[in-house]
Amino acid sequence: MNVRVFVAAALIGALSLPFAAEERINSDLNSRIREEGMQQSQLMRTLHFLTDVYGPRLTGSPSLKAAGEWVVKTMEGWGMKNARLEPWDFGHPGWTNDLAWGAITSPVKDSLVLEVLAWTPGTKGIVHGKAVNIVIPEQPTADELAAYLGTVKSKVRGAIVMVGKPRVVPVNITPAPKRNTDEDVKARYNPNNPNAGQRGRGRGRGQQEPRPGALPARELAQQIDQFLVDNGALVRVNDAGREHGQIIAFDNRTYDITKAVPTVVVRNEDYGRIARILDDGVPVELEFNIVNRTYPEGRTAYNTIGEIPGTDKKDEVVMLGGHLDSWHSATGATDNAIGCSIMLEAVRILMKLGVQPRRTIRVALWSGEEEGILGSQAYVKEHFGSFEAPKPEYNKLVAYLNIDTGTGQLRGASVFGPAPAAATLREILAPFQDLGIYGASTSSSRVVAGTDSTAFNNAGLPGISFQQDPIEYNTHTHHTSLDTYERVIEADVKKAAVIVASTIYHLSMREEMLARFTAAEMPAPPAPRVPGQ
Repeated sequence: MNVRVFVAAALIGALSLPFAAEERINSDLNSRIREEGMQQSQLMRTLHFLTDVYGPRLTGSPSLKAAGEWVVKTMEGWGMKNARLEPWDFGHPGWTNDLAWGAITSPVKDSLVLEVLAWTPGTKGIVHGKAVNIVIPEQPTADELAAYLGTVKSKVRGAIVMVGKPRVVPVNITPAPKRNTDEDVKARYNPNNPNAGQRGRGRGRGQQEPRPGALPARELAQQIDQFLVDNGALVRVNDAGREHGQIIAFDNRTYDITKAVPTVVVRNEDYGRIARILDDGVPVELEFNIVNRTYPEGRTAYNTIGEIPGTDKKDEVVMLGGHLDSWHSATGATDNAIGCSIMLEAVRILMKLGVQPRRTIRVALWSGEEEGILGSQAYVKEHFGSFEAPKPEYNKLVAYLNIDTGTGQLRGASVFGPAPAAATLREILAPFQDLGIYGASTSSSRVVAGTDSTAFNNAGLPGISFQQDPIEYNTHTHHTSLDTYERVIEADVKKAAVIVASTIYHLSMREEMLARFTAAEMPAPPAPRVPGQ
């Protein structure tokens, strides 16, 4: 799209009729943003602190709060205003793993590669026991589960229990490309393409249809945990089921350490080895030492907020952010310290250049995203309400911009709103096609899922989510033990900060708010989820 540059009021007045809808792009400022962002960047320094110093950052943990406090001091050092930690009710204690190791002691001796499941207890020192492998029937009913557990009840007391048969992880002969082609991206964001905007966050693995009468997955997991507690198992061992030693370790979803035994996830290669030796009829002995802590004060979690105050339209707000919390198996670099670092770098650039936005620019780094988009939902409820029950600030938000898919360069954006909202973004982004970004598409979904921009969409507000090159996000780093500083591509994320800085600046300077759905166009909110499903 042809982008015209705002030069002088007289020129705009002369062109006002044919070009009134076109954006006024400040090319001089864009050049200065590029220079600062590419040549004087502090982005990787910010990432270093959030990952190497304060990672991992599990919601409710002391490290997450410390990371937020560091961000507040950093924003204040840049001259930003109203920097603060804003509390919300997480309702669960914090948790950390301080030490964990495990080993095979017989019939061979070897260490195990493992991660601990969050919100599970530690061992009481070093524990040693025989390995027992129980294989739960697939999608059992309550009666089928009870019948099977009755057959293995006598085997688990004092044992280290492997739950499930080893997963077969085939060699990937045709891995997906790590970059999107420019042709594919251009087609995806072409407003004349009827299939434009159909791709967003990485797709999850296909899920099997539930069997009629089968226990819901969460209830099944809780019943197995309770069985192991009641019958004196020493440790539960799960198979990571990933290639090349990757481990994903989530949590005991009750958040109650009394409802689970000490639980670890071991790499697929170790789990398979032990199971194959057991299948030979050879006893296997294992030992573990796990030190975990809980923090009652973690029931109060915090979002981290800071602002560049506006001028004549300061009561209107452009927001940007990402989630600061992470899982605990690594330092949470691509998910999502890098999204936070990009957004912080964007506001740092604007502060360094001394811009005076008309609207207030507010950065928000969320907690509780990994447990269900909780921190951003709490913020939206407190500050904005919803389309159906708006609060006074509801009509003051221009948009919320979000990054949460790793280290890949930005390729486009999706906005919750009508076609004119995407058209505005396309014009703002157009000067950066040389950096790989090719446009914007619209979304009409109000489902809360995947990332924090959906908390805004759910309320009927313009959430903007940037799409990125996949790089290794879904294949290697998303929630895994490999999610570290080393997996970030510096050139890509510097470009991202430049693009975001320009976008939030131009949104803050427009005469009009970003277009929203009218009352007649607003999609209906999704039906409430059924508890436990």
